[in-house]
Amino acid sequence: MHPRLLHNGEIFNTTEPLIAPGQVGFMNGWGVFSTIRVRRGVLFAFERHYRRMSRDAERLGVPFEVSQWELESALLRLVDANQAYDATLRVAVVRNRGGSYERPGIRRDSDIVAFTTDTVDWGETAKLTYMPNGRFSSSPFAGVKTTSWALNLICYERAHERGFDEVILLNERNEISECTSANVFMIEGENVWTPPLQSSGCLPGVTRAVLIEELQIPGISISERELMPSDLENADQVFITSTTRDLLPVSEIEGEVLSQTPEMLDRLRRAFTEYRNDYVERHRRPLPAIASLHATSSGDD
Repeated sequence: MHPRLLHNGEIFNTTEPLIAPGQVGFMNGWGVFSTIRVRRGVLFAFERHYRRMSRDAERLGVPFEVSQWELESALLRLVDANQAYDATLRVAVVRNRGGSYERPGIRRDSDIVAFTTDTVDWGETAKLTYMPNGRFSSSPFAGVKTTSWALNLICYERAHERGFDEVILLNERNEISECTSANVFMIEGENVWTPPLQSSGCLPGVTRAVLIEELQIPGISISERELMPSDLENADQVFITSTTRDLLPVSEIEGEVLSQTPEMLDRLRRAFTEYRNDYVERHRRPLPAIASLHATSSGDD
């Protein structure tokens, strides 16, 4: 984590005490969050992140009254404070009131907290394992990106203990849902498939949405379909997507080596990178001289 964070619109050092146990959202995971890619000082696809957080906050009863412009402006101040112009940013809106253990004297219905960190090198490929019943697609809260993240973390941790990089969470029908922090895609001929939001229980990832809704690649169709483990194991290519990973190929599932079609995946990667670079260029903002130097030295994606 970088040395400064955002707390309710103000910048603080990360060592300062800012929350209390009686803020119920922090004790109970009652909040929503999003992880955003910062590229050349721009919050990539911020409007998509904001819409998802707003929708999820409404479903979970988390007060979320800050406007898109206000939140973006506050987050950009944090980016500048940390000089985090090529980084990862996480922002959470956490509910403060409710239940028997609410602290007296709370003045805000929710807190907004954000921090930045360096980007992660995920390697060239990912090795995955399965977890049955990892998602319940019929839950009214399926697909909500909530701060109650412990189950994802323990699944991820146990996968690493067994020598895997991530875990594919299956739903109650043994269908593919998602990974703990990534969406799953497969390539079959000229078709690219990913589990449907409405029935699989997966989160509506922003990178996932860009691939489905924004990319127009001649000869390639990107769409939703219910997927079983056998579909992945017989696919021409499997890859996972997330804000921090972009499009990462999967080399193995449960120790079984998968087919690889790098030419198709490279076309998808190039199209995604072009879209992001164009977005960053359209949303470019003046940066301090040191930031401009940093952005120049980091080069293109």
